[in-house]
Amino acid sequence: MDPMDIVGKSKEDASLPKATMTKIIKEMLPPDVRVARDAQDLLIECCVEFINLVSSESNDVCNKEDKRTIAPEHVLKALQVLGFGEYIEEVYAAYEQHKYETMQDTQRSVKWNSGAQMTEEEAAAEQQRMFAEARARMNGGVSVPQPEHPETDQRSPQS
Repeated sequence: MDPMDIVGKSKEDASLPKATMTKIIKEMLPPDVRVARDAQDLLIECCVEFINLVSSESNDVCNKEDKRTIAPEHVLKALQVLGFGEYIEEVYAAYEQHKYETMQDTQRSVKWNSGAQMTEEEAAAEQQRMFAEARARMNGGVSVPQPEHPETDQRSPQS
């Protein structure tokens, strides 16, 4: 493959994060095995070429179906066409796991965000407290007494 075949970019522009790839390589090997820097670089280049190959074939599959967006099924079909059919089951399982983890992260995020919100009563009490503070500042530091809400007002009144 010519270096400029990668959508108008040079090989230096199309790469994977070296630290991440090195970590992946080391995780896949026994702890007593060392990998020469040249071998790491070669593995990274192979990964880039593999991604380019699968992306290109996925795009061809997508175009044949008159679609404009490459979907997971296009990638799976591309793997089959390229002779990697034996990996499809494992790739699909990894894809399903990714979807599940993404869904879990989204649910955790929603729970965290909704847990941080106040009830309507708490918001109204907080708003009244803030109005009282603003009035006090405008009246030269003279505090105007407000009804107490022990569950929301943690601070002692200022005079």
